[in-house]
Amino acid sequence: MGDKTATEWWELLPAGVRQQVDGYVLQDARMQAIRVVLAAGRARGLGLVDAQCVVAERYDHHGDAIARTPDSPLDLESLAARAAGLPGRVVAVEAVWDGDTFHDWFVVLLAITADPDAEHPLATVYWGTAVRHLGETGNRGTRHPSATAADKAGRALADHLRVPFHFASPDTPDDEAPRWRP
Repeated sequence: MGDKTATEWWELLPAGVRQQVDGYVLQDARMQAIRVVLAAGRARGLGLVDAQCVVAERYDHHGDAIARTPDSPLDLESLAARAAGLPGRVVAVEAVWDGDTFHDWFVVLLAITADPDAEHPLATVYWGTAVRHLGETGNRGTRHPSATAADKAGRALADHLRVPFHFASPDTPDDEAPRWRP
């Protein structure tokens, strides 16, 4: 983290910026908070990793006061209700890998529709979402928990809808894996 700790970087930020960052943190808007820290500290040598560490420390500071973004529901009833409300006819359920610098790898469950042809996100399965869904001792073998939870929920929904389920790379995160084709 360079020559300064997250606390030292935090104290170098102007009071108004610190207030704005804490507002974003309390709303569980991590990326916006990181952007604000980076923009305000860049001229003093603060980099992206430093900004992420500052915001992580603010998350630790605020703890349970943060209005956490709710997990996507992965139960069959909720997924089926979301699929039933989509425009068009669901012709497949697909799980695809995605990732970013904050969440690392995660899986997005999609409903593929015809008339109109489109893909509709049904759930985003982050690591924490998966662990909470599967339970701390959820049997996932060597798979990423997001893959296990998405595979389980996606197959259940596809069976319920009587459509194919596609997950091209359940064992290895790959955001360029082949997509479902009718």
